[in-house]
Amino acid sequence: MSELWNKLYSEAAMQQKASPIREIMSVIRQPGMISFAGGMPDPEIFPVQEFYDSADIIKREGKDILQYGATDGYPPLKEFLSEWTKERMGRKVSSREMLITSGSIQVADLLTSSTVNKGDYIVTESPTFLGTTLDMHNHGAKFICIPCDSEGMVVEKIPEEVERVRTQGGEVKFIYTIPNFQNPVGCTMSMARRERLLELAEELELAILEDDPYGYIRFDGQHLPTLFSMDRKGLVIFGGSFSKILAPGTRVGWCFGDSNIIRKMTVFKQGVDTSTSVVSQALVYEYCRKGYLDDRLPGIIDHYRKKRDIMGKAFKEYLPAEEVEYNTPEGGFFYWVKTPRISTDDLFNKAIEKKVAFVKGEPFFPNGGGEHEFRMCYTFASGEQIEEGVNRLGESMKELL
Repeated sequence: MSELWNKLYSEAAMQQKASPIREIMSVIRQPGMISFAGGMPDPEIFPVQEFYDSADIIKREGKDILQYGATDGYPPLKEFLSEWTKERMGRKVSSREMLITSGSIQVADLLTSSTVNKGDYIVTESPTFLGTTLDMHNHGAKFICIPCDSEGMVVEKIPEEVERVRTQGGEVKFIYTIPNFQNPVGCTMSMARRERLLELAEELELAILEDDPYGYIRFDGQHLPTLFSMDRKGLVIFGGSFSKILAPGTRVGWCFGDSNIIRKMTVFKQGVDTSTSVVSQALVYEYCRKGYLDDRLPGIIDHYRKKRDIMGKAFKEYLPAEEVEYNTPEGGFFYWVKTPRISTDDLFNKAIEKKVAFVKGEPFFPNGGGEHEFRMCYTFASGEQIEEGVNRLGESMKELL
């Protein structure tokens, strides 16, 4: 291996972090392994035929969609999203307030590029989605970590922590939150905290990134208003994705926000990938235009609700009740499990021996923590695999105890 590259690496490259989930993929792919690690949809419910049927748009409009596209997105898809999301957004979002992205992580990436200098701070839940915070870290961001409970981010802790950083000369730019079925905890931010979060953002002069990839996957209860729909000051950037409600391979996400920040993000996107694949955008649009998205969404929700319930029942049957703590999520993809007397390092190693995998808690805490917590995804494995995998996990816990 050439030593030259060691001399050429940038400071950012020397300090970057990789996703631990991607790093353990070779382990997860072992024969016989049951994985609750990656937050992946179930391929058994991918709309293969419907998506194939949507490909006729290539014949009709191929000369346009095989050409370079507008950086801000394919106009028909933007118009569809404006109409389709208007109930949850509180209004029809205009084209100038919208950017189509290559997945929802790119929303965070472009917002961070547009607002954060090296050493600036982002307020985030702790734990939170590691994919986004790894991207922010690789941009040079630091974190103010606010704990979560069953009602989401404990927002009343934000002012004190922001003031502490500002007193020390630090710059705080925005608040990152996953208010619905949070990854990894599975909690949903209460209405009272949504209202208070918007008040605090205005008082502290901070923007909010509302990351909502799971918002449409609700099993129980009623949808709560989005922060974007409650915002009257133009503080909120809303990020959405087709990954969980269609298929992640499309790599199509979107964001809504004040036209000024959307313009800045669009200019950064020009230098990243020119535009999100126009072919992907057109296929997604045609799929949606034909009504497949609305037709299939109830079935997707019901499918994942059943898997959540299978895992919850298996927890009660196989895990030592006195040694675990967890809440049942109202939607989304994940259970978050706490094991106060068991190190998840030890549990992970024991579970891998029994060919069952999960994600340890530490990577979800940007500033450290999570040594007795872990995430379990219930959407990818079959019902039979969920029951057997939780059984193996319970055996691992009992052996460690």
